Amino acid sequence: MSIMSRILIVDDEKDITNPLKIGLASHGFTVDAYNDPREALATYEAGKYGLIIIDIRMPGMNGFDLFREIKSRDGKAKVCFLTAFDMYAGEFKKLFPNMKVEGFLTKPISISRLASEINKITA
Repeated sequence: MSIMSRILIVDDEKDITNPLKIGLASHGFTVDAYNDPREALATYEAGKYGLIIIDIRMPGMNGFDLFREIKSRDGKAKVCFLTAFDMYAGEFKKLFPNMKVEGFLTKPISISRLASEINKITA
């Protein structure tokens, strides 16, 4: 299995992570999904994933904090945010002016569009 086909999804809602995991598996991806960002961070291994998809609004640790922690452990990690709110791209640039993020995808998103975006980012 290629590292590019292994995806990490962190979203506090199981009704988001479960269908994404199943749907992306049907497109050839191996998906690890977590509903608790702290648990995802505790088990995170640098270099394991082709892409990390993070929700922004989560209890306990928001997506930007999780991004910061992952990047401190794995500077080469590719991260994309998946959010129901469009306004976060500007906020991200203010908080992390020198850090690159692969993209901001808006919920809801179809599995086929998400798979297509993942393929573009990890190519």
